[in-house]
Amino acid sequence: MAIDDLLDEHEQGERVRTWLRQNGAGIFGGVVLGIGAIAGWQWWQKDQVNKLAEANAHYEAVTRSLQSSDLDEAAKQVTALESGKAGIYADLAALELAKAQVEAGKAEDAIKTLQALKAEGEFKTLIDQRIARLLIETGKPADALALLGNAEDSAGLEIRADALIAQDKRDEARELYRQSLGRLDVAAPQRRLLETKLADAGGTVADPAAENN
Repeated sequence: MAIDDLLDEHEQGERVRTWLRQNGAGIFGGVVLGIGAIAGWQWWQKDQVNKLAEANAHYEAVTRSLQSSDLDEAAKQVTALESGKAGIYADLAALELAKAQVEAGKAEDAIKTLQALKAEGEFKTLIDQRIARLLIETGKPADALALLGNAEDSAGLEIRADALIAQDKRDEARELYRQSLGRLDVAAPQRRLLETKLADAGGTVADPAAENN
């Protein structure tokens, strides 16, 4: 090997060492960050698995309590699910508890259970409608109307009309029943009941094709 080649290799080696001295900290930091990111991801995955397992355990406890009609214990487990941010487990457990509370004649408790749900979007609309129906059943039609506001979907209009009937405001209720029918599919299974409500309010059931006119 020629002396010039050795010098070239020596010079190249020096350049590499100089570059490492100047950039080594950055490279090391990048490696550390990379390792930290991997470790963080693994920790997050493990944490999620643990939370899911815990949520499942609470949900099963709710189910067992409901099967044994221990509504108080079921309510405690639902609260634990909600505080643990268990997502769909908490929602399902709360809905099952509310259903059991209604069946047990504890509508007020069912209202509180449903009100504690952190629902959004269409799910919130359905929950609010269920709460409104329970408010009407418990003699609070004004609260039901306030909760639904100016809801214009078929179910919302029907419940608002039910609340007005409870307040003996038949004329206003009749108009809302008519509007509700106009927004309901002709083949909808609940149509017959809604037509009966309209008739009981003193209204006339029109031909479906003319309801929106």
